[in-house]
Order: sequence, then structure tokens, then C-alpha cells
Amino acid sequence: MLPWFKDQFPIYLAPMAGVTDVTFRTLCKELGADVMITEFVSAEGIIQADHRTRKYTTFTDNQRPVGVQLFGADGDRMGEAAKKIIDWKQPDFIDLNFGCPVNKVVSKNGGSSLLKDCPLLTDTTAKIVKAIGGQVPVTGKIRIGWDQKSINAPHVCHLLEDCGIQAIAIHGRTRSQGYRGEADWEVINECAESSGIPIIGNGDITSAENLKHRKETTAVSGVMIGRAAMQNPWIFSEAKSFLTNGKLPSRPSIAERWNFVIRHCRLAVESDRYGEEKHTLMAMRSRLMTYCKGFPGAKPLRQQLSQVTSIADVEEIAAHSEDLREESQ
Repeated sequence: MLPWFKDQFPIYLAPMAGVTDVTFRTLCKELGADVMITEFVSAEGIIQADHRTRKYTTFTDNQRPVGVQLFGADGDRMGEAAKKIIDWKQPDFIDLNFGCPVNKVVSKNGGSSLLKDCPLLTDTTAKIVKAIGGQVPVTGKIRIGWDQKSINAPHVCHLLEDCGIQAIAIHGRTRSQGYRGEADWEVINECAESSGIPIIGNGDITSAENLKHRKETTAVSGVMIGRAAMQNPWIFSEAKSFLTNGKLPSRPSIAERWNFVIRHCRLAVESDRYGEEKHTLMAMRSRLMTYCKGFPGAKPLRQQLSQVTSIADVEEIAAHSEDLREESQ
């Protein structure tokens, strides 16, 4: 068994392209996330030693246990890429992306497209596991199926387990759903009840109460939180508290949330992930707009944040927001 499941119910931060970079993972780890997975990286990019691809695999020791997620459909090439990553980074595990629904991945026969071709899925997986040769565990992430007429997650879980996969995260939607509709936790639970390896449930975990409900009413060994953490990264500390003593910690104040946002900006600039300060803040605009959901005057705030080019811009917006709030009280 993977050590982070021993006598624990781990809470994963879901891998999200353009979101769960090294900076955001650092912040979520501080707030209580147990297990990290990098943004997905192309196996071909890794093999070519592409600098742009390689930077997606960056993590710190403080983020462990952490896995690097690979996508592709050629088992031999993915196995070669996985070995390179292990040599470079020594992650705690390699995670295989068989769930991504976006067209640019699916069109290359990667991500959730493999759910339509189980022979290719098993061939790819078996070759990667064999190539790694037990150096680190291999895990996977899937959706419940390609569409509503082909929900095959229970079967896929058994195939992956037979190939040597040691844990599977399941997003409770089909590829055709994208992020619409509700996650199907009945299918996730069916997989968890019938699998001999840990199953991590993913989809619509939006609160500590909801997380506790899934823990108590399904057979999952852990949960994975994605989009909810983008707006409320405190969901990890809230969940830990609620699972431990049934109490929710007090919600951070607007001032505390602004301090968090500004710190995120500073750490992102320091990381040099997106280049100089201007480019970093431009890359973060959508993230900043997500953070301010629920803030007083959120609509004009989003308009202002959609134009920031410096940390000073964010600080000025935050200060003005606080001034207006104090005047209204």
C-alpha cells in the first residue's frame, strides 16, 4: 500500500493545467493538502528535453508526497519519459493521465480517449509500469467513461490494477460531460468497493461537509479536490478540522484573503515560472478573478483584476477594496 494511505484518508490537490503550478501547490500544502500531483506533462516533450515542458515537473521537497503526471498513448515512449523524470526529479510516484477531456489531448489519443480503447489502455499502462521497474509507484486518473452509453470505470479499474497501477483517482463525469452536470459518486463507489487498490474520489467536493459525507457514505480511500480549491484553498484546512473534531474553523476575513492573494502573486513572480513580473501577472489574471468570487463588489473587482500587470496593481485594488468596505460599515 502507498504509505500516505496507511491509517489516513488523504486529501489530494487535483492536477489542473495552468493552475496547480509549484507556487499554488506550496500554498495548498501549507493549508493542509496531503498529496500533490503536477500539471500534466507531455511524454514527447520530456523525451525531447523541452525546457518549457520540463518546468511543469518542478516541485519542492516540502510538497511531498508528490507525483508527476504524464499523458500520451505510446507506452514505450511514456515509459522512457517516466524514467527520465525519475532520474531528474525523484518524485514519489508517476501518475498517468487517462482522464483529461480537452480536445488538444484527446485528439492525440491521450487522456480520456484511451477509455474508448481498453486494449491500447492496458498495453500503454503495462509498458510504463514495466519500464519503471518498481523504482516508484505508478498511479492513474480516469473518468467514469467516454459518454453516458459507455460508462466503464469499474472494468477499467480492474484492467489498470492487473497492469500494476497502485491507486486510481476517478472523476465522476464522462468525457462528453466535460465539467457539466453532477459527478456520479455511485459509479465511483462501485469502483471503490470492487477494487483491490485505493480509489480516490473526485468531483463536486466543494466543502468540508461534502467531503465528510463522501468519506462516510462511500468506500473511497481518499478524495481529490480541484476547482473548489481555486476559489477557496482553505477548503483543505476546513476539511481537516471538520474530519477531526466536527468543527469548522472561522472563515478567513476579506483582509486575510487579500493578503493570501498578494502573497500568491509575489511567490509566482519569485518562481519565474511565467517570466518577468508583467507576464506573470498577466498569466494570473483569471486566477485572481476566481479568488475574488464572494468579495464585496466582486464584479467591478474582476474587471480591475483582468487588467493588472504588476503586484502593485493588485495591492492598490486590494487597498481600495478594503477602504470601500470600511466606509460601508
